[in-house]
Amino acid sequence: DGCRLLAASSLYRSAPLDADGADFINAEIALETTRSAPALLALLQHLELRAGRQRPYRHAPRTLDLDLLLYGDASIASASLVLPHPRMAGRAFVLLPLAEIAPQRVPMAWLEQVRDQVCTPLPI
Repeated sequence: DGCRLLAASSLYRSAPLDADGADFINAEIALETTRSAPALLALLQHLELRAGRQRPYRHAPRTLDLDLLLYGDASIASASLVLPHPRMAGRAFVLLPLAEIAPQRVPMAWLEQVRDQVCTPLPI
C-alpha cells in the first residue's frame, strides 16, 4: 500500500563488498510513495525479514538486502536512516543500476571512480 513502481533497472552481478559469501544480484527500482522515508525503510526491513534475513553480525551473508538510497531530494540524518545513502557514490553495484533508471542522479565523476569494480549486467 502506498507505493507505485515507476522504473526498474536491469540485474547486475557483483562480488560482495566488505563481506564474505557468494556473488550478489543487484537491481534498483524507483517508487512513488505516500509513505515517509522512515516508514518506507520499515517496510523494506519487514520484507527482508519475510525473506529470512538475519543480522547476526555486521556484513553477514544475507538472503536479501534492501536499501533506501534516495528519497527525492531529501537529506536525512537520524540514528536509523541517513539519506542520501552515505556509501552509494563508491559502489558500482549501486551506481550502474541507478544510472539506468535515474541518470541525472549519477555524476560522471562517480562512475569514473568505480570503473575498476566488477559489476556485470546479467542477460535478459
